[in-house]
Amino acid sequence: MSVTDGFDPDGVKCVVWDLDGTLWDEIAVESATDDLPTPRPAALAAIDALAARGVLSSIASRSAPSVLDRLDAVPQVRARFLAPQVSWQDKSESLRRIAKDLGIAVDALVLVDDSPYERAEVEALLPGVRTLAPEDVPALLAAFEGREVTAESRERVRRYRTEETRRAEGERFEGSREEFLRWCDMRLTVGAATADEIPRALELAARTHRLNSSGLTPDRLRELASSDGHELYTARMTDRFGEYGIIGAALVDRTRRADGGAPATWSVPLLALSCRVAGRGAAAAFLFRLMERAREAGAEEFRVTLRPTDANLEMRILLRQAGLRRTDATATSTSTTAPAAAADSAVLGRTLQGDLPGSPVWLHVSDREDTEA
Repeated sequence: MSVTDGFDPDGVKCVVWDLDGTLWDEIAVESATDDLPTPRPAALAAIDALAARGVLSSIASRSAPSVLDRLDAVPQVRARFLAPQVSWQDKSESLRRIAKDLGIAVDALVLVDDSPYERAEVEALLPGVRTLAPEDVPALLAAFEGREVTAESRERVRRYRTEETRRAEGERFEGSREEFLRWCDMRLTVGAATADEIPRALELAARTHRLNSSGLTPDRLRELASSDGHELYTARMTDRFGEYGIIGAALVDRTRRADGGAPATWSVPLLALSCRVAGRGAAAAFLFRLMERAREAGAEEFRVTLRPTDANLEMRILLRQAGLRRTDATATSTSTTAPAAAADSAVLGRTLQGDLPGSPVWLHVSDREDTEA
């Protein structure tokens, strides 16, 4: 039986590597010089192969913090790792800190460690984390074979490095959080998805959990997006540090009424956003702009399908703050092709009459002219 049986590659966002006995053969603190041990070529090749598929790498090593300082002196190796943790703390605590620094769920991590004890400690305290021995890495890589790699995936590692710069600037910034966000000059653009954006939308549906309204599967999303009356919207964001890329996707059911008129309701079977933009107002801005577009198109009501999970509390709070409440349409749909809410889902809705919520004041929101719906 393979160590990756039952393994879902779409759920993996970062592989965390031990150092001594895993990334290299020797024990770094026992070396006679300040030179780092030579990394295993196979380990570096695996890290690069994962990066090409949009999977981040980090470090969790129970060793002297000075080892990380020595690693900083070897940029060609250090550059491969984000949010590294080198200290004498428990490995499980290091993984929690890595997840927090990267803004991802702990369960999105995989640990590679040569020590059975360290793997057992993580398995006991973080049961959602898959742990592997170094000899299991080929099976890990094989699990990603044949899966589509989007342009966003190939850029993910670079964008997370940019995120480290943002975070460092935020820590140095002398002012309030809102003042810093204004200074970042964040700009969100919303439009109907182009053909080359659809793979990224499917990836968001599969990989996002914190800001995912319904967990609609990529296959079902693709099917619905190509059906009559449905449109897929995407959101892109930039700031003074660079591009975030496509950070949001929303499937909208705009099935027309029987008389051919504009639909009275815009229904959203899926709203999904990257966890990289959590806490910056992008999710709210995307949702609110969709509501505005619905009203501009003549709709009177706006609905979102919600499947509550342990992970998407942030999305549930957002929908409530936007004034959406459970409707009587829980098991109905505006279209014969749209999905009825599952037994563990609900449909939340609100009227589009009167005042609508406004986007955060620090975020500029506009429509993309080339994809105007």
